[in-house]
Amino acid sequence: MRASLASSIAVTCAAVLALPVSSAAPAAAEVLVQPPAASALPPAPDLPGSTQSLPLGPLGPSSRAGGSGDQGLPRRDVKPFSLVGVVWDDPRAPLHGTVQVRTRATGTDTWSEWQDVETHNDEHGADPDSAEGTSRALRGSTAPLWVGDSDGVEIRVRAEAGGTGGAPPLPAGLRLELVDPGDGPETQTDTEPVLETEPGTDTGTEVEQVAEAAPPQTRTAPAPAAPAGATAAVAPADATSAAVAPEAPLPPAPAATVPAATLAAPSASGALTAPPLSGLLAGLGAINAQLTPYAAPWLPALSKEATEAIASYLPPFLPRTPASGAEAQEPAKTPVQAAAAPYIGPRPAIVTRKGWGADESIREKTFVYTNTIKAAFVHHSATGNNYTCAQAPSVLRSIYRYHVLSSGWRDFGYNFAIDKCGNIYEGRAGGVDKPVLGAHTLGFNTSTMGIAVLGTFSTTAPPAASVTAVARLTAWKLGLHGINPKGSVTLTSGGGNLYAKGTKVKFNAIAGHRDGFATDCPGSLLYGKLGTARTSAASYQGR
Repeated sequence: MRASLASSIAVTCAAVLALPVSSAAPAAAEVLVQPPAASALPPAPDLPGSTQSLPLGPLGPSSRAGGSGDQGLPRRDVKPFSLVGVVWDDPRAPLHGTVQVRTRATGTDTWSEWQDVETHNDEHGADPDSAEGTSRALRGSTAPLWVGDSDGVEIRVRAEAGGTGGAPPLPAGLRLELVDPGDGPETQTDTEPVLETEPGTDTGTEVEQVAEAAPPQTRTAPAPAAPAGATAAVAPADATSAAVAPEAPLPPAPAATVPAATLAAPSASGALTAPPLSGLLAGLGAINAQLTPYAAPWLPALSKEATEAIASYLPPFLPRTPASGAEAQEPAKTPVQAAAAPYIGPRPAIVTRKGWGADESIREKTFVYTNTIKAAFVHHSATGNNYTCAQAPSVLRSIYRYHVLSSGWRDFGYNFAIDKCGNIYEGRAGGVDKPVLGAHTLGFNTSTMGIAVLGTFSTTAPPAASVTAVARLTAWKLGLHGINPKGSVTLTSGGGNLYAKGTKVKFNAIAGHRDGFATDCPGSLLYGKLGTARTSAASYQGR
């Protein structure tokens, strides 16, 4: 009896650690039963952060920022911000030209040199025919650029040189978005781990003198509305989880040391066998109470044995809300599949949305899932490399606000993010162990996950720690769905500039964004490391 009780409690403990962490009790219920219908959410906490939205205007021939065909803003004082981007009215209208900004460090007269903003960003987004991809809230947008603490800005947008027909016009409604991530909530001093060593140091820039100023406007989030007739899974808002998070990323905790024998008992055939559901449910309240303060801001790393034992509980209980009518519910495992030896990498430590301080009041309140995960698309965020690992949560909060409030997306676009120190972060909400439908690889978001490595890697090599994190994350997440990281998969295009809608395309299980769309992403130097990531991920799975 004691052995049976210990086994049930140990499994329950480990299973809860694997669940999404808005709050422990609702998370367990979400996995074990289909979530209830959507309902109004309680008031969200007032988290820091703001977005200034400034309309661009013509720049005359006498302006130092450009010629009469340019749009932009001359130097001006603004409220503090750390990330910039440009948006426009029509999400289908491309920006044929260049965008450059220069910024002034907060409280100084130090101006940066001109910095390029990546204009080709439409390939990062929802599939064309999806609900998110056809939303009236969508705007055209550049990639965001992290510039650090700033209080002055100058911008110029230049149309590319045309042929005999002249340059194509710039899209209508150009606006400069200045995002302030706000200060991170209070640090958890009792459980705060130490950051990994920085792979390098940042360099300075040349300076110029300050000029004129103009008052900014502020973009705010609409009040959360209760979704009607929900067909997607919904989790209740948790004021505590959204209000408290450390400023610095919370890196890996020690791996779980629970022996595999205490997590599941082997059957006569040698396959791991789960204890009864009643045993899994027994003691949830007590264990959740112990885990809530520990698991809320970050999920600890697990051993391979613990990860494999937990995995046997996940598939039957994952809520599967089809992303479109063409998707079907994922069937339960067959007895043959259940008895097969699992190839699942150990779950890495993951900083949750609470851990990096996501404001849950600004995203849409429903979760949308695809039916499985067949492949991982690796991206670079194109936000630049001028950030420290301690600033990574601020970078994520800024990108999040830019994706949702400026670009009109339902949530953070990528499923996961990785910083230059190799810390892994939860991206789009819905559960790190679930097949959440992202908006990262236009045409191939269905049945895939998107991983953004924070930085720009066209001419800068990615840190080894980041590549290793890609391997560890994919070894675990692809392993949950029985995918060999060194193998290949076939996906059906939802439409894009490389493959027409309906085209069946063969990809590496760990692919680069450029494999599915004509783009530089994830940068040539990060793309060149994906072979290493595939080999390492397969090794972590035990292949």
